[in-house]
Amino acid sequence: MSDSRPDVSPLRPYLLTAGRAKPVDDTLEIEAQVMSSSLGTAAHSDLAFERREIIALCRKTMSVAEIAASLKLHIGVARVLVADLAELGYVVLRRPGATPAQDLSMIERVIRGLEAIR
Repeated sequence: MSDSRPDVSPLRPYLLTAGRAKPVDDTLEIEAQVMSSSLGTAAHSDLAFERREIIALCRKTMSVAEIAASLKLHIGVARVLVADLAELGYVVLRRPGATPAQDLSMIERVIRGLEAIR
């Protein structure tokens, strides 16, 4: 049985994350801004597939949600991969200042942003 949808990765998510469902930093927000560090850029050629693509994408600042959409990854997989790269120092995270659950305008911006990348 083959998947006829070209927008879905044939790899199972647990293969991309080494079986982990939660990122090393479980507080990583989907709206957090991600940018490649000089260390990540230097390590680019040594990284495997999705990690290399994240480093390349994040030469320009992107949110975790944008990374997931651009690479056609489940948001949970993107969070795990980005958190791993951040822990290694390969990406720099800019975290939102307000508590998202209490900032209605941020929630609305995230929704509009997610709708825009569909």
